[in-house]
Amino acid sequence: MTAASRGRRKGSPDTKAAILDAARTLFAENGFSGTSVRAVAGAAGVDPALVHHYFGSKDDLFVAALSLPVDPRAVFEVIATQGLDGAGERLLRGFLSVWDDPSIQPSMIGFARGLLDPSASELVKNGFLEVVIKPLGTALGIDDPGRRMPLVASQMIGIVMFRYLVRVEPLVSMSADEVVAVYAPTIQRYLTGDLS
Repeated sequence: MTAASRGRRKGSPDTKAAILDAARTLFAENGFSGTSVRAVAGAAGVDPALVHHYFGSKDDLFVAALSLPVDPRAVFEVIATQGLDGAGERLLRGFLSVWDDPSIQPSMIGFARGLLDPSASELVKNGFLEVVIKPLGTALGIDDPGRRMPLVASQMIGIVMFRYLVRVEPLVSMSADEVVAVYAPTIQRYLTGDLS
């Protein structure tokens, strides 16, 4: 073995794909909290610095490993900057604009179907909620985001299940405005209302 062939792999498109494959496997097996950047790098056969080079933080790596066509944090960031008043409606409108977009809906549905696998529960609970959903509550400045944001997420996941996966009427036929009119007050209550 020559000196050039020893050691960890250098950066390349194949290396980036190997890092993502390793991250998906480890996040699925160990959850978000049980997976380190160092472990992903080891599984991919690269230096941890290369993982940071390609993906930045562990949170960014997790979102990239989800293979979503849009980074939900970017959508939510815009919502958070506009304050808490009306956040439930803005959140739902932003959510529906992504899910109703015909160019990305198939990828979103594929992602949602993957979450039905029992092995994905750890990713949702300790990954998606911690990396994407709860930080939105913190950015909005709500009290107790650890309690409120899972309630918000339960409504959103319910809409995904019934509108896009199982395709139950009347949700399938409702316009985005109709869905917002029905669900936004409940989401706003979860964000700011009395939960007792």
